[in-house]
Amino acid sequence: MCGICGIVNSNRESPSQDLLQAMTRTMRHRGPDAEGFHCQPGVGLGFQRLSIIDLAGGHQPMTTEDGKLWLVFNGEIYNYRLLRKDLESTGRHRFRTQSDTEIILHLYQEYGEDCVQRMRGMFAFAIWDDEKQTLFMARDRFGKKPLVYAEVNGSFIFASELKALLKYPGIHKDIDYPSIDLYLSLQYIPSPHTIFRQIRKLPPAHTLRWKGGKFQIQRYWEPNFLPKTEMSMEEAIQAMMAKLRESVELRMLADVPLGAFLSGGKDSSIIVGLMSEISSSPVQTFSIGFQDERFSELPYAKIVAHHFRCDHHEFVVKADAIELLPKLAWHYGEPYADSSALPSYYVSQLTRQNVTVALNGDGGDESFAGYPRYQAMKFLRYWRQLPPFLRQAVYQGVRMIPDGPPPQSLTWRIKRLLRLGVTDPELVYLESLCFFREDQKTFLYTDFLKGAIGQAQAPRYLRSALDRGQRFSGTDIYLFTDMLTYLPENLMVKMDIASMANCLETRSPFLDHEFVELVASFPESWKLKGLTQKKYLLNKAVRGWLPDEIMSRPKQGFALPMSQWFLGPLKSYARDLLLSDRFMGRGLFRKEGMERLFHENESRQADRSYHIWALLMLEHWFQVCIDKSD
Repeated sequence: MCGICGIVNSNRESPSQDLLQAMTRTMRHRGPDAEGFHCQPGVGLGFQRLSIIDLAGGHQPMTTEDGKLWLVFNGEIYNYRLLRKDLESTGRHRFRTQSDTEIILHLYQEYGEDCVQRMRGMFAFAIWDDEKQTLFMARDRFGKKPLVYAEVNGSFIFASELKALLKYPGIHKDIDYPSIDLYLSLQYIPSPHTIFRQIRKLPPAHTLRWKGGKFQIQRYWEPNFLPKTEMSMEEAIQAMMAKLRESVELRMLADVPLGAFLSGGKDSSIIVGLMSEISSSPVQTFSIGFQDERFSELPYAKIVAHHFRCDHHEFVVKADAIELLPKLAWHYGEPYADSSALPSYYVSQLTRQNVTVALNGDGGDESFAGYPRYQAMKFLRYWRQLPPFLRQAVYQGVRMIPDGPPPQSLTWRIKRLLRLGVTDPELVYLESLCFFREDQKTFLYTDFLKGAIGQAQAPRYLRSALDRGQRFSGTDIYLFTDMLTYLPENLMVKMDIASMANCLETRSPFLDHEFVELVASFPESWKLKGLTQKKYLLNKAVRGWLPDEIMSRPKQGFALPMSQWFLGPLKSYARDLLLSDRFMGRGLFRKEGMERLFHENESRQADRSYHIWALLMLEHWFQVCIDKSD
């Protein structure tokens, strides 16, 4: 893994290497092993390297023999050996290194901008074509590797992280207030938006071409759930497990020590199991848990580690881990409120003490319908067939039951589901993905923030993806929507930042695009059978191979025990920070609204712990990224 950056000037002025160095050094955590620069009239490229493959070669920026192409690249191309063989067979390509980096240059020479279609991996890269005076950039299909950019007075500037762009003299910290609204709705700020007005993210599965001061962005891939396979279920299981095993084996290629995250859930357990079959030595596994056993998966992780004879390591997160929040805010560079960012950071830190690369189970839920919301949407197909007065009566009765802690509480889930079930059907799925509802924002936002935001942002963003998925049917619509929104914009951001903050590379076999495309072709009923059997085909494939305790356990997730924390050890901490003159002085939130939020939470009228967490992370971001001069 690496950090990359670059400057292209329309006036052909050569960028300053000192400036490029200042940009790259903000990303030193992404690549502490080496740095490199290239400057020429009109173009400058910078690079920080974490060495994984071809430790002696693969230095960047990398150029072709004729010096016409220059590349900076962050990521891994897992099929690079096969691509190299294909390119060499043409007789037109000679290679100087054993790195996957050089493959990208030759793919571009051979196929031009279509080179991305042949890559199987995770990547964000930029190629300067000196002959065409063109900059070409691309991000991988699921956005595992980040890329942000800005335009300033005829110059185009890009980097792996926001903080690198902020080193450029013409880029300022002017806040994009609609992005705050997106953040409070979703927990994250989706591409192309960022928290800063001048800066944009290149969306996942997109390319960007810059030439002569103008640029064009184009999507090159999206998941397709049609046509459906003609294979039998048994044939599909064999094909699926063979492709997943191939995906794991490709991702075990490294010239440095390698291990795996192990939560004790099915997905990470499957990855560890396959790794143990492929590896000639015990797989090193790493797990995070909590003192509150209701939130801790450590016992299950131990069962899996013992079953597959792994070299297992674990760590327990305590409430005092809150001290890490300012550091997390700095690494993310913009507000981010998925609470699993905290344990993800710790498991990455623990893992990096032993290995440099770790595989994980990310992506299984989005392909196999593993989230409760997919069950909820299927249930609502039947629920909405009841007469409206009966639906309303049932909901009014259920809402009298006190809330349990979200998102684990069955009561909390049922109340949320039935509330959504009496609203406009088109809004059901959209609202199920939002944390702050629009009516909650009304009593919280100041008039200034309401005016700066204008129209609510999250519904438009989510509806756009949902509308794109309408050519599919049933659960496939929502799997598609999550693959365009929640998965790349939230989960992949979390994993990239948490791992790279600790100089660790993480790899996701379930997100191999060939595997995703195969599973997308399976019938909906093989993923969610009836209303209760999530991940039906995957479970059928591994039953008898994974321990029975893992197969029978409910999905838990990686959430913090925030309800308990904000009613106990962190109650005063949150109040002091969010009712302070400093926070109120930002002019974004009404003090009466904040008092109401705390009152509802502390009196247990409603669990507002997730709202409090989001506001805490927003304030920490303000303090470390805005208030500080550097």
